[in-house]
Amino acid sequence: MINSSILLKEYNLKVTPQRVAIVDELYSNGHMNIDELYKKLLEKFPSISLATIYKNVNAMVEKVFLNEVKIPDAKSVYELAKEEHSHLVCSSCGMIEDIMIDTSILQSSIKAQSAFKIQNVDVVFSGLCKSCQK
Repeated sequence: MINSSILLKEYNLKVTPQRVAIVDELYSNGHMNIDELYKKLLEKFPSISLATIYKNVNAMVEKVFLNEVKIPDAKSVYELAKEEHSHLVCSSCGMIEDIMIDTSILQSSIKAQSAFKIQNVDVVFSGLCKSCQK
């Protein structure tokens, strides 16, 4: 288990019970959308509002403590920030998996063909996971 309080302090984020709970859920579950976080946090904080979840998640994204993963045709999910990686998304069951791939060749190809300045790379591959292929 991680020490959520120490991590939040390292990113100059105020340590609150709600933020600690958000970090703990994301650490345990990997990728979660706001609705999933809300349902989980309601168990611990019955009076928590959806607005509070949004406010805290947005503050953590701004500090690059959390990453927002934009999934085509689905709600964005959030994860703890970590080294650069891409995502595999099952189009049948919705499972999301991290995959470490080197995007430098892709970026070099884009630079060779365009004057576009790449600031961020988000790669999401969709298909069927092993379980859904059966």
